[in-house]
Amino acid sequence: MRRIPLGALLGLFFTALFLIAAVFAPLIAPHPMSSIVGDVWEPASAEHWLGTDNLGRDLLSRMIYGARTTIFIAAMATALSFSLGAILGFTAAVVGGWFDTIMSRFVDLLMSIPTLIFGLVVLSVLPSTILTLILVMGILDSTRVYRLSRAVAVDINVMDFVEAAKLRGEGMGWIIFREILPNALSPLVSELGLRFIFAVLFLSALSFLGLGVQPPEADWGGMVKENKDGIVFGIPAALIPAAAIAALAISVNLVADWILNRTTSLKGGRGG
Repeated sequence: MRRIPLGALLGLFFTALFLIAAVFAPLIAPHPMSSIVGDVWEPASAEHWLGTDNLGRDLLSRMIYGARTTIFIAAMATALSFSLGAILGFTAAVVGGWFDTIMSRFVDLLMSIPTLIFGLVVLSVLPSTILTLILVMGILDSTRVYRLSRAVAVDINVMDFVEAAKLRGEGMGWIIFREILPNALSPLVSELGLRFIFAVLFLSALSFLGLGVQPPEADWGGMVKENKDGIVFGIPAALIPAAAIAALAISVNLVADWILNRTTSLKGGRGG
């Protein structure tokens, strides 16, 4: 067993901490998410460890429930983007021809529009429900996954073991999932961590602008928006969720880098 690097160990610890808070939020949070339990912007105390927010709600409880909302939406959007982008990218590389051309030009068109602006336009028309957020974020982010998946699959598709599988008469599903996917895992794993971080930041930006998670639900970007006016008075209520976003992004990135190094060193090329 290799010794886990210190950076990866810290990343695993904080990532696990955030996941535990998200999964067990109703059991861990000391107060209900939307209950007013004190005065506005109370300082940290034995009763309220992180103080209260702009409405007098317990900030620690809001942070814990916000972790659940933020991580769930970001994880579901990332899963959708990878499922959609990777399958379409691999299929375009294997099929080629007109399908590859049409898909690539359509993806280029979507990527030419700034993602945040595109998301704001779409969400200003559609209701900002959790399902809508997942679909919009997942579909927009799948374009990046498509470009990476196609680029990797094009190189793998011309290798000898893939040609041998085609000569054996294997179907497209076998070629994609048994020949190309195992050999494309390393770059995809690295991209998975980056896409999850992007989803967290994208969701937080949407919530800060008022088109993400809607009150009374809690998410970290929305909490920054709710408490931003306190910064001018020296109240750190907005800085705590901002620090949580940064900590989650860094910890996930550390874990993704470690996993990438492990898969690269252990796997190498593999035939079907």
